[in-house]
Amino acid sequence: MSRLYDFYEQRVFPRFLDVAMQQMEKLRPRALAGARGEVLEIGFGTGLNLEHYPKGVERLCALDPMAGIPESVQARIDARIQAAPFPVEHFPLRADGRLPFEDARFDSVTVTFTLCTIPDASLALAEMRRVLKPGGQLHFAEHGRSDVPGVARWQDRLNPIQNVIGCGCNLNRKIDALIQQAGFDLEELDFFCLEKAPRVVGTIYQGIARPA
Repeated sequence: MSRLYDFYEQRVFPRFLDVAMQQMEKLRPRALAGARGEVLEIGFGTGLNLEHYPKGVERLCALDPMAGIPESVQARIDARIQAAPFPVEHFPLRADGRLPFEDARFDSVTVTFTLCTIPDASLALAEMRRVLKPGGQLHFAEHGRSDVPGVARWQDRLNPIQNVIGCGCNLNRKIDALIQQAGFDLEELDFFCLEKAPRVVGTIYQGIARPA
């Protein structure tokens, strides 16, 4: 079972992820619009954010834990990195440990559709806060817990299944609360449901936060 799941996680899921995340394309430009200077991206995935970064970005450091990616998917990632108008450093590292960067290094941190999957999201957010410069911004777009009680109950019921098929993805995290508890102030927050998407997976938190 373990070998079968490893095969799914490393060979099947990355292909599915690349296709599924392309459905979120319309959210990316607004989520990344204010990023500038030296940027840290948590959860680089297959590099779909790259074409949506604004002109103010000078350099990108990207973290992602995915390993053993199929060659066809890796080729798409490499092509997206090569096409970026700024240097990209790609680190295959988890985000829920201490980040390998000094305090107050980055002008912006971006995280899109990733906080749902990080095992210790609170620790990861605390580290994002640590590496942001004073006045720096966290830009985020995430799916999470619905504010409709009946939908939230279904999210709780389905979450163990989603954890398996989504390789650690959680349906029921309250993203705004996690960000605030990590020491951020929310400057902007849009809370909505994606059109034509079930509320259990389509409830979106999108906004900007600064270290408190």
